[in-house]
Amino acid sequence: MEAIITVVGFLGAGKTTLLKYLLENFNNNDWNPFVILNDYENANLDAQQFSKQIGMNCIKPVSGSCICCSGIMELRNTVNRIPERKNGITLIEANGTSDACSLMEFLGVGLNDRFLPPIQISVVDVKNWQQRGEHNELEANQIQVSSLLVLTHLENVNENRKNQVIHQLKQLNPTAKIIPMDCLDVLLLPELLPSKNTAVKLDHQKAHWASCSVDLPNLPNSTCIHTICSALSKSILRIKGCTIIGKDINHTYFERTPDGEVFIRPFNGVPITGSKLLSIGPGSEPSVLKNAIKKSIAVASFK
Repeated sequence: MEAIITVVGFLGAGKTTLLKYLLENFNNNDWNPFVILNDYENANLDAQQFSKQIGMNCIKPVSGSCICCSGIMELRNTVNRIPERKNGITLIEANGTSDACSLMEFLGVGLNDRFLPPIQISVVDVKNWQQRGEHNELEANQIQVSSLLVLTHLENVNENRKNQVIHQLKQLNPTAKIIPMDCLDVLLLPELLPSKNTAVKLDHQKAHWASCSVDLPNLPNSTCIHTICSALSKSILRIKGCTIIGKDINHTYFERTPDGEVFIRPFNGVPITGSKLLSIGPGSEPSVLKNAIKKSIAVASFK
């Protein structure tokens, strides 16, 4: 029977990094993974970043809905249509605001008999755990029915902070295994059992945020990326973009995480939907994104 592993966690916690780690290790051990990616806006952008590890025919992006509620039927149907493979395993990355408890409650209903009951892994950003202000409740909800809690962002975190976070995690989910990502043995994941922990009910509307995307023109230089990210309010918790910088012939991908850090790296190929700027969080509106783009280009032109 085929295992189904859902990966959840707050925006910027490291879900995509974990998924790349899992794919590399499953591939090296002759497993045949199928990946489902969920995002509010343009999941294709993330899907293309995995194409070097796994063929695009084994990746299914699910955009425009949240798989913990309105998108659950599409998710379930997608899983049931996955072709049977020798040593098959299905990996699902939920968007960073998913109601993880609702996802596990509904996903296991109506799946084909060839699948094992889904299990959930939560990615926990130790540095920023429970420092999300009004979103702390959602972040806490995302670990309560997981079988495994994977610790990330441990760099520059002292031992006291790490122990404090682990103590809080155990209080919320005493049955889950807790392990840093670099200590994770992926071959044990298919043997995990679904969590039996009782979760505290979350007001589901707290898992539903504004999101939007707009076309992003070529930018004169990489400084424009930082200008765009600085111009957008901190209430917008996630910013992602992909475009061509200066005279480059290849596309560049960038993101701003909830703690304000900006990361820039090469994009794999040409974005299927064209160059885009995306945002998730209160204040996400097309006009806001367009104004930030105009400002960045104006500043670059002035200099």
